[in-house]
Amino acid sequence: MNLKAHAQRDDMKVWLSQSEVNQLIDQADGTQQRIAFSLGARCGLRSHEVLDVAPEHVVDTDAGTMLRVWHGKGDQYRETPVPRDLATTIRTIDDVRDQSASSSLLDITSTRSLRRWIQNAADRLQDETGDEGWNHLGFHDLRRTWATALASADVDALRLGPLERSGDVSGALPWDVLAGSPTARTRKGRLAVTGY
Repeated sequence: MNLKAHAQRDDMKVWLSQSEVNQLIDQADGTQQRIAFSLGARCGLRSHEVLDVAPEHVVDTDAGTMLRVWHGKGDQYRETPVPRDLATTIRTIDDVRDQSASSSLLDITSTRSLRRWIQNAADRLQDETGDEGWNHLGFHDLRRTWATALASADVDALRLGPLERSGDVSGALPWDVLAGSPTARTRKGRLAVTGY
């Protein structure tokens, strides 16, 4: 886990390793929380975007399995790669539930609930590991972790869909998310991005 103080706030920016992402997902209290944490850490969704994800948003394209985000920041459309195991989980849920494929995967409707879920899981991890860094984890840190992992890995630009086609993955990713990241500070080592 890497931490960096915010420039104008009292809290910290957090970057998780992939093993720490797995620890967080393992701490989730049920399938909905696992999906929410995975959408943030494995797909780079913002908290308000997670609330809107429905099974019909997972699509197979020539570039691979993608998650369509219809109303992202600034109400902009984008697509993001979705790991096979997460896509399978979402499709399985769609097969067994009574709701339509256009209905949200999550029963919650507020980002406050997502923040509470993250805080509760992080509190348990802090108790378990003794690492006080978990106390600083927020939902946006999952997006920051995702962006850094993509920038650190050899991700095919086509997999990023309309975000970037030049081959430079870092250009497709929000610099405010990457700034100050371990990747931005040093290019030593690579984070393992698996499941894509």
